[in-house]
Amino acid sequence: MKFHILTLGCKVNIYESEAIKESLLKNNFEYESEQELADIIIINTCSVTNMADNKSKKYVRHAKRLGKILVVCGCSSENNQTIYENMGIDILIGNREKSKISELITNYLEKKKNYMQFYNEKDLPFEDMEVTTFESHTRAFVKIEDGCNNYCSYCVIPYVRKNIRCKEYNKTVAEIMKLVEIGHKEIVLTGILTGSYNSDGHDLADLIEEISLIPNLERIRISSIEITEINNKLLDVIKKNEKVVNHFHIPLQAGSDEILKRMNRKYNIEYFKKKIEFLRNLKKDVSITTDVIVGHPYETEALFLETIKTCQELGFSKIHVFPYSKRDGTPSSRMPMQVEESEKKYRSRILNEYGKELEKKFFLSFINRVLEVLIEEVNDSSSAGFTSNYIKVKIKEKLEKNKIYKVTIKNYENGYLIGERNKEEIKI
Repeated sequence: MKFHILTLGCKVNIYESEAIKESLLKNNFEYESEQELADIIIINTCSVTNMADNKSKKYVRHAKRLGKILVVCGCSSENNQTIYENMGIDILIGNREKSKISELITNYLEKKKNYMQFYNEKDLPFEDMEVTTFESHTRAFVKIEDGCNNYCSYCVIPYVRKNIRCKEYNKTVAEIMKLVEIGHKEIVLTGILTGSYNSDGHDLADLIEEISLIPNLERIRISSIEITEINNKLLDVIKKNEKVVNHFHIPLQAGSDEILKRMNRKYNIEYFKKKIEFLRNLKKDVSITTDVIVGHPYETEALFLETIKTCQELGFSKIHVFPYSKRDGTPSSRMPMQVEESEKKYRSRILNEYGKELEKKFFLSFINRVLEVLIEEVNDSSSAGFTSNYIKVKIKEKLEKNKIYKVTIKNYENGYLIGERNKEEIKI
């Protein structure tokens, strides 16, 4: 039978969907890229915002109308159990038992009996999954951590992903070794709170040091990390280990101390700025990207202007802007002084414009310089890939996928750089 997987949301979901796909292929199911042609549709949902929830439910309704065997899992189903229970889904789970989806489908085909299971305990063990190849990505993601204990006032993720737990250290290293052996040159360490990794007495810094010894692994990237998780030990590894890329995605969320406090974030602006300064002194041309929420309760126009000023001072190379999404059950949803939707949209547009200016400024600083580019996309007349500091570069030449080339940057276009390969220099 043929199956199709639709993945919404974060890199953790991408990893989990890849693991689900591998498990099904091993059990003689066949992957189908077209949803309409599949016998089984699996939807790995997201609940990070109301928009993500609505999109997840929309895709489930569409899939239901196709009359296929329908499997739904992920954060949205975990967060909206009652709604999904009434949608007539064949196999319905939350974030637990994703590793068993192949088995659940086989049982369903044999018994023709619907399956639904949720786990509401806060403390759950890490659910082991393994990916041996990423066909759809040159970079290979490895999920090393799950869950969150931060309980930011606006966020549902700690409720739907539960408490922090981590992949066993030796299993993590072994999985990464296999991915590198089959040709992946870049590993992206991912989790809900990736920087909180701790297993068998080994933290994230230890893991990076260990996997950096793997031959043919060229780049180690952290998908996202909280500023409070960047301790002195990790900073030392970042400084000394050349395989650690010079790009860090560090959520700011607000550029105002007052709003950070309302959000229950664990730092103030001065602390954030000092850590960013440390990073910039450690890595040449480091790219710092971030997330910012606008329109959180109590955010006045003056406090929003503080956020703009903070972002300009920090000089982010990219800002992902999110209008505040009121999530039922969170402390922020019960706060007074909720910001009007029209004002949130306006502030989002303004900050996005500033973000694009900062991104362009950062990109232009690399004109006429030579950068190493890992090729990820290839067609008959051009190629594209990413630098260590996560700049997309296009080359008007057919190159080899999954190889790193030295490229001279010639021009800037909307959101990416144009370069020419240095023909005498190639890094395998």
